[in-house]
Amino acid sequence: MLGELESLQRRIASLEDTELEVMERLEEAQSALDAHLVELDRLEQEAATVGTAHSGKVAEIETEAEKLRTERASVAAGVPADLLALYEKLREQKGGVGAAALRARECGGCRLALNNTELASIAKAPADEVIRCEECNRILVRTPESGL
Repeated sequence: MLGELESLQRRIASLEDTELEVMERLEEAQSALDAHLVELDRLEQEAATVGTAHSGKVAEIETEAEKLRTERASVAAGVPADLLALYEKLREQKGGVGAAALRARECGGCRLALNNTELASIAKAPADEVIRCEECNRILVRTPESGL
């Protein structure tokens, strides 16, 4: 009986040690969970703040876009119909850019330099004549930086 009693006491001690280890691991896991929950709350608050800022920026951009659409419509009303149709056709073909600035002897659309012959013919052309890039076919808009 004494042998069994000693065996049972060893088993109880072993189980108590195991219980303490499990309780320590549970406490560590609970601390980690608490830390993660705090971090989750912080991230949710940050996401809400960013979402609010995003919504504000989207509304601001939409307002600006509507303003620009209105401005574009008023400017387009003053452009001859045939020129506007040409521009719209080119814009559709060229990925949204139907006209490009001529700066430093270079087409702003295709970024290719114009040769001297082309530049001379552009310089001789009347100011109201529609000039087009021979490479990309976009309408060229003469600027003070054209190099003419």
